[in-house]
Amino acid sequence: MKSITRALLIACLVVPVVACGNKEEETQQVEAAPVAVPTTQDKTAWNAYLNDVAGRHMDGINNSPYVYLVPPAAASDAASAPAETEAGTETAAAPAGDTGPTMEPMDGDYERLLDKAKTDVSRGITRGNLLIFAGLDSTRTANLTVASFADVPEGSMKGVRVLFIGAAADNERVKAAVEPAGVEYVFVDNAA
Repeated sequence: MKSITRALLIACLVVPVVACGNKEEETQQVEAAPVAVPTTQDKTAWNAYLNDVAGRHMDGINNSPYVYLVPPAAASDAASAPAETEAGTETAAAPAGDTGPTMEPMDGDYERLLDKAKTDVSRGITRGNLLIFAGLDSTRTANLTVASFADVPEGSMKGVRVLFIGAAADNERVKAAVEPAGVEYVFVDNAA
């Protein structure tokens, strides 16, 4: 009688543990669907998207990622902003009725972000870090990424992952600019 009681007691204790263990394994195997690429400048949507993308590329990353969300050109600045050529040089596009050049920056948010990215990259990003470059305007994002890595010594950023989120047309140009630094380059197509 004692052995039957013990067997029933053991069965009562083991069955719930085994059942709960199987449920945990099942829930861990389900992967969340990717967050859609935002089509507007809504910061909440971009934060959700970038958190999702960063989470999918954190293998081997030890620190919080550096995220550079490139703002689109302001509507008033679009007509008067310098046009960038393939070589990265600027040519001034004068707006109608312009009486001469101004000394004010055309796009302060972009310039500040570019200065921050250049400073971060030039001081040296250590192994185990992730840099994410993203924005609604892929060409503008690519320009910022390329400019950020312009003065980085070759092989100085080994073990660092750089994520460029943009159009396939800008992929090769960004890849050619960042890979000499020794980074692991990852391209995420924002058209998908």
